[in-house]
Amino acid sequence: MAIKEKWKKLEALLFKKMWFTGLLVVLSSLGIGLIAMSFSSADDRVAMTLSYFQHPWTIALNLLPPVLFALLLWFLTNRAIVAYGGTAVLFFLLSLANWYKLFFRDDPLLFEDLLLWQEAKTMLGSYHLFMTPYLALSIFVLLAGGVVMFFCARGRFARKWPRFALAGAVLLAVLPVSRLYYSSNIYMDMASASTDDPDHTRRWSTTEAYTTRGFVYSFFRSGFSAFETTPEGYDKKEVQALLAQYEDKGIPEGQQVDIIGIMLEAFSDFSKYSQIPFAQDPYEKYHALEAESFTGDLATNIFAGGTVNTERTFLTGMRDPGSLRGKTNSYAWYLRSQEYEATGSHPCYGWIYNRQNINPNMGLDPYYFQENRYDLVDWEFVQDDILLPGITELYLQQVQETGAPQFSFSVTYQGHGPYDTEQNKWGEDFVQPGAYSQVTENIANNYFGSVHSTSECLWDFVDSYRDLDRPVLIVVFGDHNPWMGNNNTAYDEMGIDLDQDTQEGFMNYYGTRYLVWANDAAKEALGNAFTGEGPTLSPCFLMNQIFEMCGWQGSAYTQYTTQLMKEYPVIHSTGAVFDADGTLHLDPDEDAAEKIRQFQQVEYYMRHEFLYG
Repeated sequence: MAIKEKWKKLEALLFKKMWFTGLLVVLSSLGIGLIAMSFSSADDRVAMTLSYFQHPWTIALNLLPPVLFALLLWFLTNRAIVAYGGTAVLFFLLSLANWYKLFFRDDPLLFEDLLLWQEAKTMLGSYHLFMTPYLALSIFVLLAGGVVMFFCARGRFARKWPRFALAGAVLLAVLPVSRLYYSSNIYMDMASASTDDPDHTRRWSTTEAYTTRGFVYSFFRSGFSAFETTPEGYDKKEVQALLAQYEDKGIPEGQQVDIIGIMLEAFSDFSKYSQIPFAQDPYEKYHALEAESFTGDLATNIFAGGTVNTERTFLTGMRDPGSLRGKTNSYAWYLRSQEYEATGSHPCYGWIYNRQNINPNMGLDPYYFQENRYDLVDWEFVQDDILLPGITELYLQQVQETGAPQFSFSVTYQGHGPYDTEQNKWGEDFVQPGAYSQVTENIANNYFGSVHSTSECLWDFVDSYRDLDRPVLIVVFGDHNPWMGNNNTAYDEMGIDLDQDTQEGFMNYYGTRYLVWANDAAKEALGNAFTGEGPTLSPCFLMNQIFEMCGWQGSAYTQYTTQLMKEYPVIHSTGAVFDADGTLHLDPDEDAAEKIRQFQQVEYYMRHEFLYG
């Protein structure tokens, strides 16, 4: 009896007081937020969680959403236990889904993933969930918190209007608060101490950029990019009618040649700059290969970085491929629909640019990385003298096992900048000594040393396909121009014009080379010599050019973009275009602007309609 009386006194003095209930709602939601934060990383959880406390923004923006959500539920329902339970279920389940996803795929949970129900069901059926001591402890703590809230948070509003007024205040606060999650300045400033620690964070890992800022913050921030903005004036029926003018076409019988694509890291032809005093020609083998190939310039959208832009626009045929979080139309999918196998290699980590998850969405599966094929050698990453023979080995293995036509797309790592400024690591002079400052001379020799090595490896690679009975096309292109000193100091010293307001400067800045080589079997099968100089192209149109040369029409989308390519072979991310005569127009005329608008609408449609697979 004494216990009941004491309990009633506590209820009267404390548990039913509004201020105490409000305090418990806030404290419990902070606890839920902290537990959610602790599931932000699958590795080094303790170290990563502790690192969050070194930055006020990280703590504040990870804990603010559960607090606001709990208060809103409390004000709306007048029940603290409902506020606690709803907040616990929402934030803990989301953080747990993120944690499992990191374990299984090294891929965090994005807001966009909630919209991909089919992919989520497939993933859930592919993995076995498991329990850990920490997970069990977290569940116990949350359940215990629920018991405390049920018995101790008993305060209730006597009238409705204060509750609804406070709920309205919370909702009104969402807009200014949301700007904090959208702010790029805060995002860049939020990196915890672990961001600069190579033991915890890798610079090019989108996953670790996410985890180092905490799950709750990163998840809500991802919501701003989850819903793609519909192009102005978008009309789905209009786009469907446009594509209906073309009929999907398969590859004609007897013309299913193998295609091997290789994108060379930072590979560009500097021999076009006559003012550079070369001591030896690093491009000798590459030029010999060009002499027996169909070649041209590629007007990429990027400079000295952003490799995946060229990579993914080439593979999808879209200037803007979108997030690629779900299955997305691509040439790999089309070729797979034509009984091709589609695979490839990159001798670096699969987590870089999240290729391990993105590439299968484009139809490249299986795909090989350092983790599952390429071991470390003397260099930090596998160089071209190992990668290129490895591509051939994989190709021959696939042919022997299945006999199916092959599409292979690989991305090299050799050539990746920055290049050493203090010593010549290749031990050879490729530019005349004394022509430039020592820093620029070292940058140039290290870059051209890599180019020379890649050119010789590429020649040997192509040579191994010459006498094959199987018809083979090899497509080679550079992803972007190289880094040449901070603030482009080496470009300046070399006298290279990067003024993008002129056609010469524009191509010096964005231009790389492409070539399409065919063995005799392919030339015979397709009736094309595959030689000569081709047009300057956007990367998204390179496969259109290849289809044209092969005599393939392809899908309705490919036919539409092939026609567009003939009118405007370059549609650049800056808004500039090249016309059919190869002339740059920085400000497109009315016709070009309308074609670009139409292209954007068709791309939007294709990003949301998966047609092949």
